[in-house]
Amino acid sequence: MTASIALFTRDLRVHDNPALDAACRAGERVVPLFVLDVDLLAKVSDAPNRMRFLTAALTELDAELRARGGRLVARRGHVVEEVAAVAAESNAHSVHVAADVTGYSARRQAALRERLSRIGCTLRIHPASITAVDARALRPDTGRSHYAVFTPYLRRWLDTPMRRPLNAPAAVVVPPIASEAIPDPAALGAGPGSPELSVGGETTGRRLLEHWLSGPVREYAQVKDVPAVDGTSGLSAYLHFGCLSAAEIVFRADISDPGGYAFVRQLAWRDFYHQVLADRPEIATADYRDRSRPWRNDAHAVAAWRAGLTGYPMVDAGMRQLTAQGRMPGRSRLITASFLVKTLRVDWRVGARHFERWLVDADVANNRMNWQWMAGTGTDTRSSRVLNPLRQAERFDPDGDYVRRWLPELAQLSGAEIHRPWRAGVPAAQYPAPIVEFNGM
Repeated sequence: MTASIALFTRDLRVHDNPALDAACRAGERVVPLFVLDVDLLAKVSDAPNRMRFLTAALTELDAELRARGGRLVARRGHVVEEVAAVAAESNAHSVHVAADVTGYSARRQAALRERLSRIGCTLRIHPASITAVDARALRPDTGRSHYAVFTPYLRRWLDTPMRRPLNAPAAVVVPPIASEAIPDPAALGAGPGSPELSVGGETTGRRLLEHWLSGPVREYAQVKDVPAVDGTSGLSAYLHFGCLSAAEIVFRADISDPGGYAFVRQLAWRDFYHQVLADRPEIATADYRDRSRPWRNDAHAVAAWRAGLTGYPMVDAGMRQLTAQGRMPGRSRLITASFLVKTLRVDWRVGARHFERWLVDADVANNRMNWQWMAGTGTDTRSSRVLNPLRQAERFDPDGDYVRRWLPELAQLSGAEIHRPWRAGVPAAQYPAPIVEFNGM
């Protein structure tokens, strides 16, 4: 009997999974394989939230496969050697994997192709698995190799025909092949992580998606920037791990509704950054645009920012939510990032690494490029913009509800008074004085 391998990476789902669909069509038997890649694990060993989410997602993926007569085959080691070993054990003639955009994934793909060719096995790459649109498909008419400005990219993206979602396979027949148990997060070297972290996988993600599309998405345009309301979808981690398909979400969303359009626009931003990184993988660590001024080294200020003790409640609330939940609304991400790179003038890479330590949805394209956008080294056409945390608080948390949730030491302050505790005479022993000055203090 012929066999093929569906190599899961950042597409941990059975619904609308091009690699799994192709593997099921290519062979009578399929090995749904996930490799706990020791090289990759070493890079994220200090990201306990992502490790906890990963193991939950793998558990739900295994359950989805078992419901179809199959199971997840898990291995741990160097990904190229493990895939080659499974291919040899199962006599597989093809390996199917989702296209990705990072430098690491490109090197992995090249190494896999070379190694598998030695045993007569073919590697098949499937685009538009992690993104809604193939990251390498859209090119500007100017002749550039990628879009550097979002608005023209969005117009082209919206005009691009997207594939219809693929059904989950009705049955998955797995050959008799050994598998390791899905590990506990602690076995992956992960620490305790965020105490209020929510984890899940495809089953949980699809339930959340159904709820979101059933009504809350219609309010998204009005409330997405109000952190106290938390009117975001909560789906970003499920997209990051591929428990949900970006292509399916775009297909199902109603862009004729203002909320649906605003939501889909965020998915277009996600695709936009993936297409930039696909063309320029070095910008995961290097500036996309040169910066003329040097960065400052201020360990005290960075420590205060990380701990949520800058003296600016709107900044500190976001940083404490990050530590407690492993997530932050988009508006809070912008405010906290601007404070670090524009006000404290600290290198964006410092902030990106801290976010990746805690954010459960942190991926290279979105996290790194969003930090560069705020730092003025990325694709922002207004690279000098600075977000004043006091003005941001007045606009997006006028009654102080968001700050009150995350800074209990200031909960006694009423209304907008909470955003300027120094005016209320709050002692430094209770809450620190601002570490820098802003207009409007």
